[in-house]
Amino acid sequence: MIIAKTVAQVREQTAKWKADGLTVGLVPTMGYLHEGHASLVDKAVSECDRVVVSDFVNPTQFGPNEDLEAYPRDFEHDCALLEKHGADMVFYPDVSEMYFPDAATYVEILSDMPKMLCGKTRPIHFRGVCTVVAKLFNIVTPDKAYFGQKDAQQLAIIRRMARDMSYGIEIVGCPIIRESDGLAKSSRNTYLNADERKAATVLYRAVTLGKRLIQEGERGADKVTAEMKKLIEAEPLARIDYVSAADGVTMEPVDKLDDGVLVALAVYIGRTRLIDNFTVGE
Repeated sequence: MIIAKTVAQVREQTAKWKADGLTVGLVPTMGYLHEGHASLVDKAVSECDRVVVSDFVNPTQFGPNEDLEAYPRDFEHDCALLEKHGADMVFYPDVSEMYFPDAATYVEILSDMPKMLCGKTRPIHFRGVCTVVAKLFNIVTPDKAYFGQKDAQQLAIIRRMARDMSYGIEIVGCPIIRESDGLAKSSRNTYLNADERKAATVLYRAVTLGKRLIQEGERGADKVTAEMKKLIEAEPLARIDYVSAADGVTMEPVDKLDDGVLVALAVYIGRTRLIDNFTVGE
């Protein structure tokens, strides 16, 4: 596996692959990889001739009081996982390689999409996500790019950005990978102590409740989200950021839980913010 630390290295290698007629897949990550990331790499390997994984904790998507410095990092572990799963190159740049000191250009969606759900409490987050993903698209020039459905709002926003900017890249969403007790795999799960880890299962229990209510015939968004909130509020270590139903494409709030509607939640367990979701009809 190639370890590339510069934009020039990545461009040179991907150009050679493309000159040979090979397809290139991209899996953007912030490192500290787990089985969820591995599933994205597996999907990319199954569909593309060559796979590039970016391993970069992107500072522009963190707010001033968020966990940029504390975000977990373990590049040696990441490389071992990526080699095992068949990645051809990992792009591991320094911040100075990705952003000039006087950088003043961002990629931003100006609809309400980034202001909904996670955007209400993380107002600059999706601007940073779009900017770094746009840069990665320009550097790697992949045919396909792979993102997890756990970050459903992010996936929808990247789909919109790729469409609006005419990238011609297929955006592939991949299913949520869970622990045996249902907790969605996340690098931030490492922040949880034993009591918090046990309490964190309340997110999946809320997801399960929401799905069951819909299967039983309840289609009122307010009724279903209210019951999910009640379940979460019964957990002393949990504090709700939001539990909401939104159009799966535009992220606009909805009243009725038709197929394709996204039911998403963000919950603080202690000081750790975790997210989960499900799509009605899937």
